[in-house]
Amino acid sequence: MHIESPIKRRQSRQIMVGNVPVGGGAPISVQSMTNTETCDVAATVGQIRRLEDAGVDIVRVSVPSMEAADAFGEIKKQVSVPLVADIHFDYKIALAVAEKGVDCLRINPGNIGREDRVRAVVDAARDKNIPIRIGVNAGSLEKDLQKKYGEPTPAALVESAMRHVDILDKLDFQNFKLSLKASNVFMTVDAYRLIAAQIDNPLHLGVTEAGGLRSGTVKSAIALGALLLDGIGDTLRISLAADPVEEVKVGFDILKSLGLRTKGINFIACPSCSRQNFDVISTVNALESRLEDIKTPLDVAIIGCVVNGPGEAKEAHIGLTGGSPNNLIFREGKPSHKVDNADLIEELEKVIRAKAEEVDAAGGDGPVKITLGA
Repeated sequence: MHIESPIKRRQSRQIMVGNVPVGGGAPISVQSMTNTETCDVAATVGQIRRLEDAGVDIVRVSVPSMEAADAFGEIKKQVSVPLVADIHFDYKIALAVAEKGVDCLRINPGNIGREDRVRAVVDAARDKNIPIRIGVNAGSLEKDLQKKYGEPTPAALVESAMRHVDILDKLDFQNFKLSLKASNVFMTVDAYRLIAAQIDNPLHLGVTEAGGLRSGTVKSAIALGALLLDGIGDTLRISLAADPVEEVKVGFDILKSLGLRTKGINFIACPSCSRQNFDVISTVNALESRLEDIKTPLDVAIIGCVVNGPGEAKEAHIGLTGGSPNNLIFREGKPSHKVDNADLIEELEKVIRAKAEEVDAAGGDGPVKITLGA
């Protein structure tokens, strides 16, 4: 199946967060944030490594104190993924992590304080080529904006953001990305659409405090999906009250659904019904768990019966159609061999891993199923 994507990416500047390009047509990066105590170096490094295993591109770490800044330096030495330091109010912490190899500073210039302090942070960032992320949240708007608008609104978020942008503009600093987050879907979408028309800096997408694993995933998928379909967004974070690894999985699943990233396996699976010839749900759950380590982009169709099974299998790299007495495995759209229920999961894992190795050995990413817009 060859589908022309309607997505036309918004043109934006490009910045580098460590070795990860953000904006300028680069692949949309997936970010997460640690929730360990930063001063617990071992725990934080362990969590970052789990995020790396899940495929994360960038990790944010809260740095609320000088002790945490010292710990950040030790953490940075032990991981390879780019790290963003999350800093509020104390400009000295920003200067400290700048000396410790931080890849990006998440600050709001407006809450750093006096102009000379903001200038000191920007000068350090410029000197070491460290980008800044301006992060505006509906829950922490300036008091005068709360009074002006009565409550958080898209326009209030944009006005707050432009105050910070103006500060950096006056300091002739354009190496920054920007986020405008709310917990409300409509406010988030409208704010990003407004700011996207005013600046060309890269935008970091997210719904802040989205909720738990299920509700937060749904809310984030709706808001970010709408923006991504508009071509808006250069990097994203799914904010869930859950294991940060789940944020990475959901982020990639959203991007894969739109053909914007192809890392890992895209499972096509039926919801199952009384026609199924094997337990579809347990099979898919088992394969997702067993194959999380595969980063090769593959389409795998798991269909429980012959109604839609052959059609879906023919469009996937690997397909399974339920049948009696045995199920049929497809490779590249062609029938390959049959397998009974007792051996189903083991055989599928073997076949999928073999296909991933074949694609990797060929130096490719597998057949492209979606053509992306420019």
